[in-house]
Amino acid sequence: MTRLAERAALSLLRRLDPETAHGLALRALRTPFAATPGPIKSTRLATKVAGMTLPNPLGLAAGFDKNATELSPLSQTGFGFLEVGAATPRPQPGNPRPRLFRLTEDQAAINRFGFNNEGAKAIGQRLSSHQRCIPVGLNLGANKDSADRAADFAMVLAATRDHLDFATVNVSSPNTEKLRDLQGSEALASLLSGVLAVACNVPVFLKIAPDLHDTEIADIATVANDSGIAGIIATNTTLSRDGLQSAHASEAGGLSGRPLFERSTRVLARLSTLTELPLIGVGGVASGDDAFAKIRAGASAVQIYTGLVFGGLSLVENILRDLDTLLECHGYANVAEAVGTDKERWL
Repeated sequence: MTRLAERAALSLLRRLDPETAHGLALRALRTPFAATPGPIKSTRLATKVAGMTLPNPLGLAAGFDKNATELSPLSQTGFGFLEVGAATPRPQPGNPRPRLFRLTEDQAAINRFGFNNEGAKAIGQRLSSHQRCIPVGLNLGANKDSADRAADFAMVLAATRDHLDFATVNVSSPNTEKLRDLQGSEALASLLSGVLAVACNVPVFLKIAPDLHDTEIADIATVANDSGIAGIIATNTTLSRDGLQSAHASEAGGLSGRPLFERSTRVLARLSTLTELPLIGVGGVASGDDAFAKIRAGASAVQIYTGLVFGGLSLVENILRDLDTLLECHGYANVAEAVGTDKERWL
């Protein structure tokens, strides 16, 4: 798709209800109009995270392709890795619509989806039929009405692990009541133990919330260090509404996009002082400068989602080209050399 055509398509989509627009954008990935120039190849961008070889450090965050319906076209858009889901053991509709709000003035979004998905069985079947050319991971969730939410995470992984390169324990979504309670030390240690017991060498990441105090971050780092997980993803969406200008600012749910960048990067940098586990930075990335800042704050890789709403899929190429240039200009031979070199800025 040409840049002009992409801008026109984005303009049309913004006139629709955000969730409807997202569904149309996903389906459009199957058409020739969504064709991209192909992956950007650079020895500076190639890296490894938790034993996974990535052609570049830019990944797609969970939530964009909840049901793993578009794995093949997304694998051709230039990403270094993909994360789909979240998946729960049983299908569930999620929260009532409207549940996604576009905050154009803030380059942000608020969602309160509530883990709407088709369930682990359907998602696992799609994962099994996909020929992986880049690493693919699954975000693990729990059913809203589950009697044992901690067990749900292990159940989803056990059903899908043979078709995954990594999995993410998501106890940080604000849209399932009391889910974030599972970030407490004892509950988290028990949950991770259960997930790792069925992982069968699949690297397991933990995705945490940005709305944590320093003592809570330290407690999570301790549990993570002791648990045997492969790394931490920082962060999920925030409940903060500081400085927003949009008329939708008061909507309930998790805020993502530009306003999350500073908060999530500070959590990332703090974590990098507390653990040697690989970190994946998420939250507000919309440029090569943003990705570079996350990496220098301590991230071995980064993920994007909301940035695509405003920048389209060409954002992937733009970020990677600019990141490659920044690495070269600062004298880094590769991504790994840059990790954590500017974390003091955020502490």
